[in-house]
Parts: sequence; structure tokens; C-alpha cells
Amino acid sequence: MMVTLVIFEDDSKLRHALKVLLDRVENYKVVGDYENCMEAGDIVKKLNPDLVIMDIDLPGQSGIEGVRQIKEASPLTPVIIHTVFEDEDKLFDSLCAGASGYLLKNSTFPELLTALDEVLHGGAPMSPSIANKVLKSFYKPRQNDYQLSPREKEILSWLVKGHSYKMIAADCFISYDTVKVHIKNIYNKLHVNCGREAVALALRDHIV
Repeated sequence: MMVTLVIFEDDSKLRHALKVLLDRVENYKVVGDYENCMEAGDIVKKLNPDLVIMDIDLPGQSGIEGVRQIKEASPLTPVIIHTVFEDEDKLFDSLCAGASGYLLKNSTFPELLTALDEVLHGGAPMSPSIANKVLKSFYKPRQNDYQLSPREKEILSWLVKGHSYKMIAADCFISYDTVKVHIKNIYNKLHVNCGREAVALALRDHIV
């Protein structure tokens, strides 16, 4: 099965290098590459790619806004952030906008391929230093625990790490349906509608 990709990157050399390298990967095809994301929503709606690679610091408008446009136009299209920025604000804003992963540009090409594969299979990959920031945030004083039970906090922590419902069920030794019930209760207590919003809130308020 062919995996199609769109790249938004203003560095022409990097954009060209990514296109050449990705096109050489079996079953991968870059169907569009752009220096800005001003029309990101329309582009993705037209090309219908399986994956989008998005820089943050783009001319005209930020890649984070580009992610928002893409998710409005095509909610199921996964977007992985590919950036030099390591700060928590941009990580949080990217997750809130709907990004499925956050990878730094100092990552190797094999690491990028691994991240893309993880996104395709429902994961939420992050560069090690970014994941480390997430882990460290767990030890900061909590602003609000939203009255989550110990089990709900445990399940939310697995969500933050990018685990699927099936993986959480296996890790917690409970059924898939029980996980769904806990997730529904977590969403209600956090006043969110999806996993990305729950993860973003957990990171912002240091809930777990």
C-alpha cells in the first residue's frame, strides 16, 4: 500500500532532501511540498495525503496554525511536527491544534521514518528530549487533579505516552471495554472531547 505525504518546510534544501529521501523509501511517495502553509487546509483536502510533515516557523503563518487548518479540512489526516523548537509552549500548542507527533530536526532520517510509521499506526511519537520534558512535567506541582481516581490517572498517563486503548488494556490488565469506560469518565471530568485534548490538558496542568 502506497503511503502519500505532503511536506510544509520553508528551508528549500531540507525540503528537497526530505522529498528525495522519502521518495526512495519503498511504498512512500511525496505528493506535494510547500514553503509555507498559507493554504494548508485546501492543499490537504485536494491531495488527501496519508501523512503531513509540518515545520513550525514558516513565512506568512505558523505551522501550528497550519495544523489547525488541516484538522478543520481533514480531521483524520495525521500531522507530525518537524521543528527546531523544544519549548513546552509550542509542544502544548501543537498538541492542542491536533498534531499527532513532535519531532526535532536534529533527528536522523531513520528516526523520522520510525516516527512516521508510529503515527500511521496510531502512536504519538516525540523526540527523546521532548519526551523527557513531558516526563519531567509530571513532577511539577499539580494545579488541579480534576478529581480523577488513581486508575483514571494511570490510564491518562498511558494516553500521554501515546498508547492505544488495546495497549492500555494490556498494561493495566483490564478489558478493552473497561478502558473505554475509564476514558469516557476522564473526558467528562476534564471537560474534553478527544484524546489529544486530554493529553494537552494533562501536560498543561501537570495532572499526572
